[in-house]
Formats: sequence, structure tokens, C-alpha cells
Amino acid sequence: MKTAVKAYLSEIGRRGGRRSRRSLDSDTARAMVRVREAKRAFKRFHAMCFWSYDPRYSISADDVPWVAEQLMKNGGREAWEVGAKLCR
Repeated sequence: MKTAVKAYLSEIGRRGGRRSRRSLDSDTARAMVRVREAKRAFKRFHAMCFWSYDPRYSISADDVPWVAEQLMKNGGREAWEVGAKLCR
């Protein structure tokens, strides 16, 4: 790769990285992590705890307590531990 091309790609990559960075407050970041973990748990324990629901159901922030409750009520020990982490 020519040095001019390499320098150009380096510069546009650096500019894009600066623009795309966003700052989140800690509460919003925690909420995003909880939703992500609830989605993972829904997929992982679907056959055990969520078999009567559509597997493509989209979990939102409002659904996190419901997912935790279902995991703790209908799942085994591993599902209960995941549900307990979602409750924190």
C-alpha cells in the first residue's frame, strides 16, 4: 500500500472515530446492558422458560423485569442466577 493511501485512510478513520463517539450517562449505559443481557437470556432459555412466546419477540427495556421473573420462576438454577443478575 502506498504511503499516501495509508495516510489518507488513517486520517478518515481517525475523523470517523472522533465523530462517532458518544457519551452516555451511567444510568443509560446500565439500562442498555440490562436489555442486551435480557435478550441473550430470552434466546438462551427460550425452550425452558419462554416456549409459549414467539422466538423472534423483541425484548425492550420494559420487558427486562418480566424476563427476570420468568427465568427465576420457570428455569433451573442457571436461569435463576441470570434472572437474579437482571434484577440488580
